[in-house]
Amino acid sequence: MNAMANPHSMFDVKDNVALITGASGAFGMVAARVLAGAGCKLVLVAGNQSALDDIAVECRQMGANVTAINTRPKDEDICNGLVAQAVAAYGRLDILVVASGMNKVALINDMTPETFQAVMDANVTQTWLLARAAAAKMKAQGYGKIVLVSSARGLLGHPAGYTAYCASKSATDGITKALGCELGASGVTVNAIAPTVFRSPLTAWMFEDTEEAIKVRNGFLARVPKGRLGEPEDLAGPLLFLASKASDFYTGHILYADGGYTAG
Repeated sequence: MNAMANPHSMFDVKDNVALITGASGAFGMVAARVLAGAGCKLVLVAGNQSALDDIAVECRQMGANVTAINTRPKDEDICNGLVAQAVAAYGRLDILVVASGMNKVALINDMTPETFQAVMDANVTQTWLLARAAAAKMKAQGYGKIVLVSSARGLLGHPAGYTAYCASKSATDGITKALGCELGASGVTVNAIAPTVFRSPLTAWMFEDTEEAIKVRNGFLARVPKGRLGEPEDLAGPLLFLASKASDFYTGHILYADGGYTAG
């Protein structure tokens, strides 16, 4: 009843401790900015030192306490260590956002097994290791929010060389559902945000008015009921929802931030 009388309180994450991997990437920066603006204490992790420094400075200017760690979550020791560093810095871990990952595009007969495995390691194994490390701490606390980053490509195929990426995001969906069930009674929720194309440094060309961009964009928009591509702001609300008490009854869920793309 208190939440209904003061609905904004459901979304209050002030002083929560959030660990964000891939913090210098498109989704990671959205998460960092949203959670900094909401009053979280942040542990930002990225492999790009310069970009990590930039987002850390930006979040500090927003008033957030920030610990920046220049690394990639490439093995068990690093993933366990990131959780340990978050707890050492702030005493607990409330939110994990796994925004790290990669994509390599090639048709199947042009893709090497090593490339396929690299995508699976970055998008699946590292996600699993991070969730595993965070879950141990969060279960002991009796509370935690794990937010993974999937994609509409976890549900849908793609004709242009996405076998590794689609497979990895389908696996991310599976981790989300299975871990949501496993941790359901512990006070820890596990959910994923699955965007389609949204504005980022990698997709900026699709928003331009070149002949190629217009052709690609129009072909894509024919499948999007909302009639536009995504903006970073379209990911902000879902992220805050899944990171806050507002989503306490939601776990094992894939939230498609796609303008209706996967509905049709």
